[in-house]
Amino acid sequence: MINNPNSVGTVAGSSGQKEVNTTRTNNTGNEDFGALLEDFESQSTITVGEIVLGRVIKISDRGVIIDIGFKSEGIAPVEEFLDFDGQIAVKPGEEVAVTVKQLDTPEGYVVLSRAEALHRQRWEFIEKAFNNKQTVVGRVIERIKGGLKVDLGGVTGFLPGSQVDVRPVRNLESFKGKDIEVQILKLNRRRSNVVLSRKAALEEQMAKRKASTLELLDDDVIVEGQVKNITDYGVFVDLGGIDGLLHITDIFWGRIQNPAEVFKIGETIQVKVLKFDREKERVSLGYKQLIPDPWDTVPERYPVGSKVKGKVVSITDYGAFVELEDGVEGLVHISEMTWSKRTKHPSKIVSVGQEVETMVLDIDKQQRRISLGLRQVLANPWDTIATRFPIGSRVHGRVRNLTDFGAFVEIEDGIDGLVHVSDISWTKRIKHPSEVLKKGQMVDAVVIAIDTANKRISLSIKELEPNAWDKFFRSHKIGDVVRGKIVRFANFGAFVELEGGIEGLCHISELSDQRVEKPEAVLQIGQELPFKILKLDEAQKKIGLSARAVARESDPGDISHYQNQDGVASLGEIAQFSTSSTSETENKK
Repeated sequence: MINNPNSVGTVAGSSGQKEVNTTRTNNTGNEDFGALLEDFESQSTITVGEIVLGRVIKISDRGVIIDIGFKSEGIAPVEEFLDFDGQIAVKPGEEVAVTVKQLDTPEGYVVLSRAEALHRQRWEFIEKAFNNKQTVVGRVIERIKGGLKVDLGGVTGFLPGSQVDVRPVRNLESFKGKDIEVQILKLNRRRSNVVLSRKAALEEQMAKRKASTLELLDDDVIVEGQVKNITDYGVFVDLGGIDGLLHITDIFWGRIQNPAEVFKIGETIQVKVLKFDREKERVSLGYKQLIPDPWDTVPERYPVGSKVKGKVVSITDYGAFVELEDGVEGLVHISEMTWSKRTKHPSKIVSVGQEVETMVLDIDKQQRRISLGLRQVLANPWDTIATRFPIGSRVHGRVRNLTDFGAFVEIEDGIDGLVHVSDISWTKRIKHPSEVLKKGQMVDAVVIAIDTANKRISLSIKELEPNAWDKFFRSHKIGDVVRGKIVRFANFGAFVELEGGIEGLCHISELSDQRVEKPEAVLQIGQELPFKILKLDEAQKKIGLSARAVARESDPGDISHYQNQDGVASLGEIAQFSTSSTSETENKK
């Protein structure tokens, strides 16, 4: 590789330039006439256009004075000795190669050219580098159409944009003023046409580096590389002509969102070779493997039953992940978040970034899993439920849900009680809670039962009022005549609404002395009639009524001695009593 465009002296000498002997005295100090003659003959052989080697004598405003061993000294323009920064790049006493432009001038100087000598010698360098496929160093002068203009030390070359790098370059201006290594793709000295390629030079360097790197690579080897590219899933690291992939899961033992949080392009890092496929030249790298795995000591540092603090890093439908330290995360399952049986989405209980205290429930070191509990560090509200809501106490809450069998009322956060459909009203026959309750409605209720083991509370709305059935049974007896309204029919009779919403049944046989096939044949919904009480069953809250018994107010019989052992006369007994009384009356007539 030729790496200095201005260092051309050695090659210039090898291309036929003359080095003139300036010694004219012998060891005794006397003139050596033979040497003088030889010197004169050599001076006479210097010709115009020849490249000679001379020594700088001084630098003046007129130019650089150079002794080339001729009868007179030579002079070259100062401008031809300036470097890229505009500074004079030569000192008195230095040897330089110059081209003889003119031997005789009125001023007595030989006209010399440093630039022409360099130009000719540089072409020789370039031709040699082209033939030997060597790289050369040039400085980028400016950006031109299609690429860059590069100075190769007096010879200008063209570097196409496609040949600037192994990858497309967006900003060619960034190369301006930089020294770069290039290969010569095409050369035409007659037309001064030189086409360059930095890409080819880089590929050659990479090939050499790659060969050297492949010899060193092996599994578990720690190597140094440069971050080449960063993606969402990992980092590509240049190990020296061959790229390795550092996957995002192998960057930290902990959780990271993007590799760009950790690395920067161009940064030099140490990595460990996890797997090397020599045949396919694929390298898997690890960064976290350079430090100990925190899971090696997790069971000792986080024993089951211990309380630990961590930060919520992720929330899913089934729970929340809590980071205890870098690389160690535990899952709080949704079932372990609250004592409430009501399922809430985890995002309603915790939030990402929140610091929480949890209890270690289980550890699976092999699967790298820790089960955590959030509710275990909180007081269990069911342990004190009987004290805070004793049986018989009155509670106030919101109707949270309605079902076919009742309504769930939230009496405090996470604690629901059930009002069974049968405990909504003493008197109303309710088929579905939605007939009297709405979701979100605030209601009062009475605690009637607590099952701590199964986390159940039974509530009653009807207990807020006196028991209408008890009141009725206390104020009525068999044989009383009451007035009621027909509310519905059945095949076996008619249901009658009495005072306070209490219902009784008038059997079909007790509707009339005449045979009745269907109750609706003789009665109407909403019709009000007097009825005689035939049966009172307080335990089962049943009342038996008779319409025909009221119609026979003059009957001589007394039904009281026909009552059964429970003190309630059956409909059959009443019917038999009615039949016998009728026959006796007819016989008397």
